[in-house]
Amino acid sequence: MTPCYNEEENVEELYERVRAVMLKIDRYKYEHIFIDNNSRDRTVAVLKRIASRDHNVKIIVNARNFGHIRSPYHAFLQTSGDAVIGIVADLQDPPELIEQMIAKWEEGYSMVLCLKTASRENRLMFWIRTQYYRFVQRLSEIETFENFTGFGLYDRKVVEAVKLFPDAYPYFRGMIAEIGLPYCTLQFEQPRRIRGITKNNFYTLYDMAMLGITNLSKVPLRAVTFLGFACSLLSILVALSYLAYKLIYWRNFELGMAPLVIGLFFLGSVQLVSMGILGEYIGAIHTQVLKRPYVIEKERVNFEYPPSEPFRIFDRSEVEIEQNNPVT
Repeated sequence: MTPCYNEEENVEELYERVRAVMLKIDRYKYEHIFIDNNSRDRTVAVLKRIASRDHNVKIIVNARNFGHIRSPYHAFLQTSGDAVIGIVADLQDPPELIEQMIAKWEEGYSMVLCLKTASRENRLMFWIRTQYYRFVQRLSEIETFENFTGFGLYDRKVVEAVKLFPDAYPYFRGMIAEIGLPYCTLQFEQPRRIRGITKNNFYTLYDMAMLGITNLSKVPLRAVTFLGFACSLLSILVALSYLAYKLIYWRNFELGMAPLVIGLFFLGSVQLVSMGILGEYIGAIHTQVLKRPYVIEKERVNFEYPPSEPFRIFDRSEVEIEQNNPVT
């Protein structure tokens, strides 16, 4: 399964490299699903040309760009194989690892997770990402996987388990950590992107970072409470210190405006940070309440089976009605 957006320079090479690996293995039937997130270049045209000569290639074209979270997840749910491999279109996930993944899967592992131990991309960005993963691990209530981007193999049991998560804006890496089925890891060095430019910007990286934190941890919410108590205690101590100093040096001590201004700005900053953290969690709740579909498909190519139904979140009233009127 490959999500892509404006990758006309890379999708054909990715297809050829994946096909070469699967022909070498030569003991499984396979499908290669590309989901295009409304590309503005010739990505869809290139994919259709490939699909016209190879019916193993299947294409989903989204009606618009549904973002870097929902589109890959939708494609993941549309797969039909006994195992699913997620691999990106920019050639930074080496397709040659597929053979090792399948070997590990045949040994009995339900998940084979590929972890980046190094990257030929910007060293600063790789260091920042690594620190972020470690920070999430410290905050999380479950074990997470450092430098895991979703590149890996997942047994059909994992796919069915993922479908049980009623999440309108899914954090896939967190789901995989939550499932807890037997897994093994493969390490690789991420190659440098040769063609095209990355589609990640500051907003998408921030969005993914906040999604990971809000999905896996309540620590930031509790930290806000502790911060409030700490600021209250600090204010009381400062007030008592000023009172004692004033009583001792009644005629010589003058407060001045600087401490008041600094204190107001400090408390204002604490309030804004606290509101921001609360806002992230409230925004996550708002997204769940809307219950929007992951994507709206514009067209499909080479699919022999109908689309999987999107996960439906039942209202309590609907559940009660079904319980009171069972189908025989």
